[in-house]
Amino acid sequence: MPTTHRKLILPPVYLCVALLAMLLGHLAAPTLRIIAPPASLLGAIPIAVGIALTLFADRALKKHGTTVKPFERSSHLVTSGIFAVSRHPMYLGMVLILAGLAVLLGTLTPFVVVLVFAVLLDVRFISAEERILAEAFGDTWRLYRRRVRRWL
Repeated sequence: MPTTHRKLILPPVYLCVALLAMLLGHLAAPTLRIIAPPASLLGAIPIAVGIALTLFADRALKKHGTTVKPFERSSHLVTSGIFAVSRHPMYLGMVLILAGLAVLLGTLTPFVVVLVFAVLLDVRFISAEERILAEAFGDTWRLYRRRVRRWL
């Protein structure tokens, strides 16, 4: 159950808004090209990696019977698999998807959206989630936090 009574906007909604903002920024300022084709096609790689990270992390959380929703109390601290590399692989995956699209588009404005999105995730979700995990799992969380980086 969310810790707040207001309706929570979930990270995938933020991702969709960011994707739209990137496309609009690209269309508004297409002359600020910083990556030209065919090099821009390399953006498909971070998109694929981002999708894979997100799916693997989702599968791992569900396998352990714990929530994937932000601000809900986790029943299990997943520290293996992709969670042994990143404490927040789903968020990392979303940022990689956006970064890949920015490369594909090749203009400067989409990269600004990627940066703003990453900071927004950190402020809006990650910091609060880590406080909740610290309360729920205590020393186990602190040891995990020392061993595994937040992003990569």
